[in-house]
Amino acid sequence: MSDFTRPDNRKPNELRPLSFQPDIAPNADGSLLISFGNTRVICAATLEKRVPTWMRVQKVSGGWITAEYSMLPYSTHERKQRDSTRGKPDGRTIEIQRLIGRSLRACVDLQKIPGHTLWVDCDVLEADGGTRTAAITGAYLAARIAVEKALIEEKFEENPFRDSIAAVSVGVYQEKAVLDLNYIEDSAADVDLNVVMTGQGRFVELQGSGEEATFSEDELAELLTLAKGGIKSILRKQEEFLQKNLPKKPPPPLTDSTFNTIPL
Repeated sequence: MSDFTRPDNRKPNELRPLSFQPDIAPNADGSLLISFGNTRVICAATLEKRVPTWMRVQKVSGGWITAEYSMLPYSTHERKQRDSTRGKPDGRTIEIQRLIGRSLRACVDLQKIPGHTLWVDCDVLEADGGTRTAAITGAYLAARIAVEKALIEEKFEENPFRDSIAAVSVGVYQEKAVLDLNYIEDSAADVDLNVVMTGQGRFVELQGSGEEATFSEDELAELLTLAKGGIKSILRKQEEFLQKNLPKKPPPPLTDSTFNTIPL
């Protein structure tokens, strides 16, 4: 379809501008603001020295990772009611929370964070499509920073991360496979697919459906190829961010013996 254009004039295989702003929530152990175009999510990770009751009752060893997700009232064009006002989270919120938690647990050895729970809070400031995939991508970075601080403080003996994790959406919009759908595309897409993958190229989760439409095996393969290309780009940007923002172990304090080794 030669005259095909996306609402923001991106190429079919082009991500929205992706950026990370670190230390957005100073009281958390690790935090950042992730932006996929106009979709912006605060991701904050906090370590707690306790595990869920079910782990204690069942005497399950290791630690746990859990996530909470919310869309702030002003994140959408029409005000969204808070879950606390409604009295309970809606089904979509619960589904996304579980997805974020599963994604992080897939790349962490929970036996290496014994007695601890890593809480990851994802709060959507602005929603323009792809909030769950942005939350997963940012949650991984916040968790890495929090765990690195714990390693420096010798709370853990080994780094529990086995792999990295990132996510992106793909879909069929106006009969064309496209990467990283914004809200206009997502709301009008014939097919919508969210893909979560590890840095080693393994799938964690696929969430796909036809919106009053169906899709073929060949179309699915095309969407997965698009997603893998996008996730590779996201993983590179994640690594660049971590190289600049992972906390570093402070140098040992100077002592008299240190001065004695400095040539004059």
